[in-house]
Amino acid sequence: QVQLVESGGGLVQPGGSLRLSCAASGFTLNSYVIGWFRQAPGKEREGISCIESSGTTTYYADSVKGRFTISRDNAANTVYLQMNNLKPEDTAIYYCAAEPSVLITVRQMCTLTSSRALYDYWGQGTQVTVSS
Repeated sequence: QVQLVESGGGLVQPGGSLRLSCAASGFTLNSYVIGWFRQAPGKEREGISCIESSGTTTYYADSVKGRFTISRDNAANTVYLQMNNLKPEDTAIYYCAAEPSVLITVRQMCTLTSSRALYDYWGQGTQVTVSS
């Protein structure tokens, strides 16, 4: 079955950390740009971090810069999002998506909203709740 599966979400106190994983099955990630997005209740989906196929180029939204780190292990067919110093405003459902690297740049994947519905793959999402 061809899919992306997110994991690693949960409940954490402010200032805590979580590590999200985005694992691909049925296809290989090494030719895809991967993006992490989040959507809080009543808000639009936000592109927070994206990474190009080799892992050397990344993008971070200002809201997470300095706190979140995206990485990928192509051998494991998985992309990670290390989230540190979490804040209540980070509470959201977190999704990963994949789009062929020949079609999109890292910055475009995270910032363009009009083409998101057309990305090749989306995961089902994992809930992150930051609360004391």
